[in-house]
Formats: sequence, structure tokens, C-alpha cells
Amino acid sequence: MITLKLNGKDHQLDVTEDMPLLWAIRDVAGYNGTKFGCGMGLCGACTIHIDGAPARSCITPIGSVKGQDISTIDALHADPVGQIVQKAWLDTAVAQCGFCQGGQIMSATALLKTNPNPSDEQIEEAMVGNICRCGTYNRIKTAIRQASTHLKEVKA
Repeated sequence: MITLKLNGKDHQLDVTEDMPLLWAIRDVAGYNGTKFGCGMGLCGACTIHIDGAPARSCITPIGSVKGQDISTIDALHADPVGQIVQKAWLDTAVAQCGFCQGGQIMSATALLKTNPNPSDEQIEEAMVGNICRCGTYNRIKTAIRQASTHLKEVKA
């Protein structure tokens, strides 16, 4: 048994330590917002937060995250920065097919939590590895800028 602190709750999971975190989250814990994309950590569809930092869950063994806080897109609505990012995504109509958007939103939220006023270069650097087959990169950057502006207004 492995205890996983997932979305603020402890989950006892009967899995091996080498099981990819993605499958423990989806198939065992039952949170299906995190998506399988490539299985090699290259596309970003499976992005989660481990202690607040973005990580690819498809290549992260569950045994390597013992004692760490794991957050998925399923619980982002309870996070104040996550709420702002999700609203910006909707306001700018980022998603087309939407498959990659959970990972995109998780990466954007992690960026804005550590840097609420990123430059375009910092946005691009933070989003590297999050692939959108629909090509909504300009809308993603616009949504991140909008969320950043909103964060500044909320803090003022």
C-alpha cells in the first residue's frame, strides 16, 4: 500500500512503487481529468503539480512522490490562482478539441504562482513541452497574460 496525498486528501493505493503516477491517479484513485497523451513526458497532457511544481505524471513513478502534495486539474477549481487561469481560458476561448488543455492550465497555474507577472519569454519557457495539436499557442499566451493582469488587480 502506498499513501498518496492527492488533491488535499490521503489515498491508500494498492499499487507497486514503479507504477506511473498517471495510472494511479486515473485508474486507482479515480481522478480522470489528467490525460494520457504520449506516455513519454513529451506532450504535457498529463501535467500535474508535485509540491506546486509542474510534472509529467506519465513518467513519474508513484514511489518517487511519497510524502509530497499532488494536485490535478480535478481540484484546480479550489485554488484561487487556478480559478483565475481557468476563467482566462474560458474568456479567451483557448480550447478547440480541449484534450491538452488540462496540462496547459496546470503549467500556466504553476507559472503564475511562482511568477505572477511573467514576460512573454518566461511564458514561452514555462509552456515548453505542452503541445497543442490544434495550435492554440497564441490564445494560450493571451490567456496567461489576462490571468496575470487579473492577479495584479486582485492584489491591488
